[in-house]
Amino acid sequence: MKHRTPIKGHARASFVRKGRGSAAALLALVVFGALGVWPAKAQNAKEASAANRPPRKVIVGTVVQGFWEEYPGLDKRLEQLGVIVDRMAEESKRKYGRGLDLAILPEEVVTGESSDDMVRTSAAFEGPVREAFARKARELGCYIVVPMNLLEDQQKKICSNVAILVGRKGEVVGTYRKLHLAVPVGSDVMEGGLTPGKEVPVFQCDFGKLGIQICFDMEYDYGWDRLALEGAELVAWPSQQPGTSGPAARALRHRYYIVSSTWRNNASVFEPTGKIVAQVKPPEQVLVQEIDLSYAILPWSKLLRNGDALSEKYGDKVGFHYYDDDDLGIFWSNDPSTTIGQMVHSLGLDEQEEELERIRQLYRKTGVPDN
Repeated sequence: MKHRTPIKGHARASFVRKGRGSAAALLALVVFGALGVWPAKAQNAKEASAANRPPRKVIVGTVVQGFWEEYPGLDKRLEQLGVIVDRMAEESKRKYGRGLDLAILPEEVVTGESSDDMVRTSAAFEGPVREAFARKARELGCYIVVPMNLLEDQQKKICSNVAILVGRKGEVVGTYRKLHLAVPVGSDVMEGGLTPGKEVPVFQCDFGKLGIQICFDMEYDYGWDRLALEGAELVAWPSQQPGTSGPAARALRHRYYIVSSTWRNNASVFEPTGKIVAQVKPPEQVLVQEIDLSYAILPWSKLLRNGDALSEKYGDKVGFHYYDDDDLGIFWSNDPSTTIGQMVHSLGLDEQEEELERIRQLYRKTGVPDN
């Protein structure tokens, strides 16, 4: 039987279980270890947990839209993108009653696809591009992830596939240069001669820590691992190719949210559970979703009762998605005065990482590998 509770317009899925012993919960936790999905952040689960922070609601906007038509020129493209961000902001107000926090646009969208003459088809950020997005960010009071092929040095022919983060006041927060450039079959030229990046920055936003990866970065662990080690809580993934299994695995492995923005098939929001919490597919284009960066992931237990125990005690002050097919749920607080960690521990419950650490201690005593 499906059970719903109102949580800021979200429905959470919860299914009544006929009862299982603690062995099922133990088995679920052991399976996570066997799959090698211990989150990189869980060195001291209780101290590092986002659950101990007040609620941090973030409204994220994304889009799935192809731009394979003949390039209309920079001014026209900037106008097209401004309309898309406006649509995100309008949907945010309609759905949640307040403005957008973060808009994510697809890979290379400002300048169009890579070509054989990257100097000609790349563009400077300073000038019309910066002015357009700074103005839009100030107007809407949101961050914007701006992907483009950036002309960095015309004489030396240095161009990069980048995503530039513009802040709420129109300031440039920082730039991520794509590390893993795609290489066509039978070629040794990376994306028309683009220069790969070397760093994986994490950007401090007013809502939390944001990381960025771009398209083919999905195929390599390095950037995703670095973002986790640096404490990223949300990762924007502008891309031309769509993807679901890859981002789901990255989100689960590192316990951060991932939001894709793509040219085709789907744009999606992935929870730290690895589940897709929201998705848009053509002919629809724009997706807006509220997430909470202060969350707790709880495994199945008799005390939890698929989340009903928290719901009965805290009512609409707690929100969650419970997944019976994975024996776990993600939980957050809607009460600024009470963290989700306090709610969880008030019922004698532990987060999944706390449970895993407790079990690791037992393994160590018997010599069983614990990582």
